[in-house]
Amino acid sequence: MSLVMKGQTALALGLFNLFRVFKYRVGVKTGLNPVQKLSAQLPAGCFFSQSAPTGAMNVPVNSTLTAFGYLKYPVAGQLPNWFYSPLTQHTFQNTEKAWYQIPDFDGNVGDIKGIWEASRFDWLIDLVLHERQVRDGQALVQLDLWLNDWCEKNPAYFGPNWKCGQEASIRVMHIITALIGLEQEQHPHDNVCALIEAHLKRIEPTIDYAIAQDNNHGTSEAAALYIGGAVLNLWKPKPQYQQWQALGEKWLLNRASKLIMQDGGFSQYSINYHRVMLDSYCLAEIVRQKFELKPFSGQLYRQLQKATDWLYVLTQADGDVPNLGANDGARLIPVSQTDYRDFRPTVQLASTLFHQHRYYSEPDSYDESLMFFQIQKLKQDNFELPSRNQFFNESGLISSQNNNFFIALKLPKFKFRPSQCDALHLDVWFKGQNLLRDGGTYSYNSTVEDLNYFSGVASHNTVEFDQHQQMPRLSRFLFGAWLTPKELTYSANEFGCGYQDHWGCTHHRKISLTDNAIKIADNISCFQQQAVLRWRLQPDHWALENNVLSNGKVEIILEAEHPITLRWSEGEESRYYYQKSKVPVLEVIATQATTIFTVIKDLT
Repeated sequence: MSLVMKGQTALALGLFNLFRVFKYRVGVKTGLNPVQKLSAQLPAGCFFSQSAPTGAMNVPVNSTLTAFGYLKYPVAGQLPNWFYSPLTQHTFQNTEKAWYQIPDFDGNVGDIKGIWEASRFDWLIDLVLHERQVRDGQALVQLDLWLNDWCEKNPAYFGPNWKCGQEASIRVMHIITALIGLEQEQHPHDNVCALIEAHLKRIEPTIDYAIAQDNNHGTSEAAALYIGGAVLNLWKPKPQYQQWQALGEKWLLNRASKLIMQDGGFSQYSINYHRVMLDSYCLAEIVRQKFELKPFSGQLYRQLQKATDWLYVLTQADGDVPNLGANDGARLIPVSQTDYRDFRPTVQLASTLFHQHRYYSEPDSYDESLMFFQIQKLKQDNFELPSRNQFFNESGLISSQNNNFFIALKLPKFKFRPSQCDALHLDVWFKGQNLLRDGGTYSYNSTVEDLNYFSGVASHNTVEFDQHQQMPRLSRFLFGAWLTPKELTYSANEFGCGYQDHWGCTHHRKISLTDNAIKIADNISCFQQQAVLRWRLQPDHWALENNVLSNGKVEIILEAEHPITLRWSEGEESRYYYQKSKVPVLEVIATQATTIFTVIKDLT
């Protein structure tokens, strides 16, 4: 790759961010970063129960763990193996190493997120929910037993589970969520506070690195410092605890101002990371209210209102969302008995906290987050919900609700680094079902083939030119030559956008909406050999006859100005982290510049 392209990408990332990363890496390599001088003795004994665990419990209340919101696996015996990956079935070795001596990628273990999953403490929330339901104390005994074992097997700042500041932050958020769920937040046990303190000592020295990423790491770590500092300062007021709380508040304000765009979109162009960010702010606001701390700034609340509306617009009636952007399987507030892909609990919680108005009026499982935190289901008179028809110009998305159809068009606009080649991807929903869909992410540490497929152009409903990606890949998580929009136009029933890529290939997509149809015109030119337009379909009984594709409910008609070839293919999608399944794909192949016309008709 050219030095010019790398230089342009570096400027786009931000020189100050690059300096932060450089400073962090040099500090860790030389031993000058204060994080390498940390020490702490993790607590033992009572955490949440009334008596110290003895280990004599015969049958755990919960003998199954759930990873990434879907993957259930049994606990062998009474205690989890904190170094076992349910993704690869491998166990991490060298757990006695200091966290900064552990490499980012270990070929023997594979995706380290599988190791981290049990140490995110989702099980802690599950046990709290069980205790709230039966009130017999057994879940708390198991909870304390597991926490004691975790502290023994994961001494402070050693082993893989201390490697990532965000992972430490998620533990803090789940511990404090558990305190609130058990109504212990005002009088936490000393051991709980000691555990929180050890985590905040790990987070603070490396938060500059998290901030440099311009992503959810900064918001999560800021939230953990704020809520953790607040809990500790209420327990035993100390200048250090006040400093952590103030540092967290500072970065919560800063990140909302910088990373939440004026249209409400988030810097990662990902719906799941948008939820992660919004959940972090929800928890910060819940703790602020519980402890009667001073309100955040009006600017912060306005940003969070817009972010809430952005997520609401893209959330379907059953809670599912387009599979847009990177997705690491995270769900920070798993207090409702809803599927991982149901985003309504976050919308309901955020709208109530930041708009003082619940966006879903009918009682349903999405209210469980409000009930867990004892938040009143607020209603304002004459409150107008956001329209589903939106032009999110800054975050690069157009949405439209048209009778039985909902569509989302991804624009090639990148103020922050793109994680996928999804320019002009079109997501189409019909009667609440994802008819034309995005492939998702699958894994951050998979084969080169999987990485290129899921983050690449072939897993999106757009055009691939000459078997290359829309942007050249500079590294595992970084593309160069970021695309920019050309001929971007918008009106309620007709909009369009185009781009020219690094190799000179051009694609312009125009969409028109009628009462019962979506009309798409894809103008493609300046490629060398061939262009492939893909329509990635919902698994169903599809029949292709001549140029018409139908499943009996929807008809897709294809035509072009110049000869095209239609080809059935099979693709993959990942709706949950590290899970993939097959989807039918219709490929439209052109060997010369042309305009391809696609009409999607409602037959019902």
